[in-house]
Amino acid sequence: MTLALQRLMAFLSPAFPVGGFAWSAGLETAIADGVVTDAVTTRAWLGNFLQYGGLTTDAILLCQAHLHARNSSVLEELAELCLALTVASERHEELTQMGDAFVRATAIWPVPLQLPSPVPYPVAVGAIAAAHDIALLDTAVAFLTAQVQAQISVAVRLVPIGQVAGLQTLVALEPAIAELARFATTATLDDLGTIGYAADIAQMRHDTLPTRIFRS
Repeated sequence: MTLALQRLMAFLSPAFPVGGFAWSAGLETAIADGVVTDAVTTRAWLGNFLQYGGLTTDAILLCQAHLHARNSSVLEELAELCLALTVASERHEELTQMGDAFVRATAIWPVPLQLPSPVPYPVAVGAIAAAHDIALLDTAVAFLTAQVQAQISVAVRLVPIGQVAGLQTLVALEPAIAELARFATTATLDDLGTIGYAADIAQMRHDTLPTRIFRS
């Protein structure tokens, strides 16, 4: 239990070398467009991303990878499905580059696991967490929390909303994170499907911004 918790905290720490700080998943576009302008709109944007957008897909695929971590053919199918559902090229790069970086970094804790290449980040996290005997729900909660924290960090730096407002946003989103994590642990691939069009369009439009700080 203690070892699993230690590794979960390490794997999803902001300091873990996957380069997550460089990506905004389209949030930079929303800020540039004036859609996200303060703590209230940051909370709304991230709440919708959790409930209707790509984080729902990521959470389900992460849990499926966790459940099928020892089945390389299923992991291959999950990786292909994840990338097929990724509408923006920059988001595709974000998922694959972070996923491959995660695999390289976690190789310090070797486990017998055959992963596809490239491997999207949620698939990599789910499978590798399972190989380290990290519980499914714990993995889902930690992954979603880390993803939301990364997005809040973008808003703190770029809007800017300030550190306290960033923490207040995280507190406000904790119930939604927990709800999605619980749902994802029992969901199947039939439950995939999002209507996060605003986030998808923001991700696709990001490379047209005249000034960009983030890579997506």
